[in-house]
Parts: sequence; structure tokens; C-alpha cells
Amino acid sequence: MRRLLLLTATMLALPACTPVPVEQAAMPEPAGPVLASADAAQCRAGGGLIERRGRLRAEACVQPFADAGRVCSDNDQCAGDCITDIAEQENGSANVTGMCQADDRPFGCFAKVVNGRATGGICID
Repeated sequence: MRRLLLLTATMLALPACTPVPVEQAAMPEPAGPVLASADAAQCRAGGGLIERRGRLRAEACVQPFADAGRVCSDNDQCAGDCITDIAEQENGSANVTGMCQADDRPFGCFAKVVNGRATGGICID
């Protein structure tokens, strides 16, 4: 009888040990530092957008560039930088064309294009 009670108690306790999967999509995105309201207002007044960027998901003022996506071969041809994929930098090819960057964000992986050549690629979180 004692064995039967022990077996029953064990069988009832086992489902409590089963792990329950946690869905990643259900977890909220971590929020980083927030811009002060005066800084946010000044950003918007200057044509900027408030976005969460980088690994910390901190609020930042992002200024878009009017020439975003235009084909270029040097930084002098863009409001921001002329950038290309890092793979272009790694193969060392001359006469690389890039694109004018979309905004002043400092994040992502890219190589700057100067005088038709890709220079030191970088990845920034």
C-alpha cells in the first residue's frame, strides 16, 4: 500500500517538473536610455527622428540625408559618408562604387568609399 501511495505521489509530481517554453516574441524589447524632452523637441525641430538604436536600444536623434541611396565613389559626393558592404573592402578591388548613407546612424557594418576604393571596414553595435 505504501508503495502505491509513493508511486501515485511521484506520478502527480512529475508534470510539475516539465519545462514550459518561453516564446521570444512575447518578451518585450529592452528599452535603453531616453532622450530628455528638450533634446527630443530640438531634434524634431531640426528635421530629425527619435529612434531606438544600437545594442542598448537607447533613444537617439537620427538625421536623415536627402541624398540617401545615391551612387557614389567618394565621401565628397554625399551629405554623409559614401559607404559599401564590407565584402567589397575585403576583396581589395579598385573602382568600388558605394551609396550615400541614409542617415547619421553610427551603427551597422560598412566600409567607407574614398577615391573609388573601400577603406577599413567596421561593425558598430
